[in-house]
Amino acid sequence: MKHYFHLVIALFLLIAVNRTIAQERPFGLGVMFGDPTGISAKLWTSNNNAFDFGLGWTVFNDRNDSRNGVNFHMDYLWHSFNVISSTERFPIYYGFGGRFTSGGNESSFAVRGVLGIAWLPRETPIDIFFELAPTFELTPSSGFTIDPSLGIRYFF
Repeated sequence: MKHYFHLVIALFLLIAVNRTIAQERPFGLGVMFGDPTGISAKLWTSNNNAFDFGLGWTVFNDRNDSRNGVNFHMDYLWHSFNVISSTERFPIYYGFGGRFTSGGNESSFAVRGVLGIAWLPRETPIDIFFELAPTFELTPSSGFTIDPSLGIRYFF
């Protein structure tokens, strides 16, 4: 337990001391909760565009008998920073991508759209996000789901 306490303190100090913003550091890595639950990564390609990656476990939706399956998705995102007027940065983002899920007896491939909001604090290299991804299953049979996700990433 003492080691976890030291890890939390070190992470807090690392975030509190650093004064750069997320886009000045192009790669972020963190966690996401929802469907899927797992690891989230983001790679900024410009001031308004980024690739978003997720690797996790499908635990909520029963997709073609793939419950508790491994899920990988990749999306290309556009960010709009002027929708919400605030002293902080809350971009609305949208995009499209694909998802592959493997588990149970079958694997599936789907296309997905993404709509979300992020908070990019000016004083720390993190982002906190919430997104909904309408997803259309292509294989092994067609179907529609919505993948919700809440997460946080640290930018290196």
